[in-house]
Amino acid sequence: MLAAEIETRPWEEQLAADDASYRIQLAYLFERSAFYREKLAVAGFASERAAGGLAEIAQLPLTDKHEIKATVTTDNPVGAHLCATASEIVRIHSTSGTTGIPSYIPLTAGDLENWVTGSARSYSASGIAPAQRIVSTYNAGPFVAGAALAAFDRIGLCHIPMGTGNTEGLLTAIERLEPEAAVLTPSYAAYLIERAPERGVDLRGSSVERVLVAGEPGGGEPAFRAQLEDGWGAKVTEAMGIGDIGPSLWGECQAQEGMHLGARGFVHSELIDPETGASVALEDGATGELVLTHLQHRAAPLLRFRTGDHVRVWTSPCRCGRTSPRVRCIGRSDDMLIVRGVNVFPSAVREVVSAFTPDVSGHILVKPQAPGVKQEPPLPVSVELGRGARPDPELAEAIREKLRSRLIVQTRVDLVPWGSLRRSEYKSKLVER
Repeated sequence: MLAAEIETRPWEEQLAADDASYRIQLAYLFERSAFYREKLAVAGFASERAAGGLAEIAQLPLTDKHEIKATVTTDNPVGAHLCATASEIVRIHSTSGTTGIPSYIPLTAGDLENWVTGSARSYSASGIAPAQRIVSTYNAGPFVAGAALAAFDRIGLCHIPMGTGNTEGLLTAIERLEPEAAVLTPSYAAYLIERAPERGVDLRGSSVERVLVAGEPGGGEPAFRAQLEDGWGAKVTEAMGIGDIGPSLWGECQAQEGMHLGARGFVHSELIDPETGASVALEDGATGELVLTHLQHRAAPLLRFRTGDHVRVWTSPCRCGRTSPRVRCIGRSDDMLIVRGVNVFPSAVREVVSAFTPDVSGHILVKPQAPGVKQEPPLPVSVELGRGARPDPELAEAIREKLRSRLIVQTRVDLVPWGSLRRSEYKSKLVER
């Protein structure tokens, strides 16, 4: 454990320390953030004292990414939540942006240090140890994930950066350099299982003992994870970050029962009902949208930021001894569809379908028939057959029935030939509109 004294601290003690940090953070926002000063005043909170502590945080307004983007100007490309002066900023990361216009995320030296510290704890939870070799596959230079790569140095690993789109080079590095761990997206991990035999590489017999997946939901889905572990002959754990808040905030331990908050002390987490915004208690089995608040951030801190990640939470003790709540990402609100009032996440569809391997490959594509989120049943789902498998009406019916019983959704399952659905060396596209 990288920081046992911190990571095993009783959670009530952590919350008390976080409350003190939060009150200081609030005072900082009122002093320096034009965005939050106005936002909180409109909500009836004229000072940090009026806003209270963490016990009262749910009474404060939520922050939406669109609000932040609306304050961006030519003179202030970060947005009105920028708090630091130019001389205090040591790095500026960016997100790709769905509109093509990037969001800029500045960091002070202290912010960057906290990011690396939290990421190092998150990745270390997987069991990787100093002096081991880890090969990474992210072209993360300008993006927030780039800061997470420094966590490997902090842990004491020998880092072998390969980047995305270099499958030949990656497989050669695994053969010749014999890394104990690989970090990549779940989609790329699945893609390599198919490509390695074509190249004559035996992933199961390779030196890789741990596969660390991040960047998209899916790495924690039991059936999909079992596919990855079987194909790699390695233990699979996942990590998760949120670009506007920080990289690799959460990391899964070897118990594989959800991701621990590696950024404890730096970030406060909440759950809300995504429809109403009402607070949901953090307790075993609770689900909702993840909301995060910076506790010790200086450049462009965020308060009650809606991540768009829908998660399941566990608060019961973990065998590893870490005491933070654990989460598993169910899906992204960007991908969610509503079919007759039922929320359907494509990653959950893939998880159900993956249980039918080897008759199917595990690749799926959801094809909504109407624009927007709301859909009428049956929801069309293309399911790719396994290598050499032939279409079987009974298989299609079994998958359809399992989706109905597990996800409460009526689907039309179309079995398509092996290899017909697009593979990805980064993130998979599970919805085709």
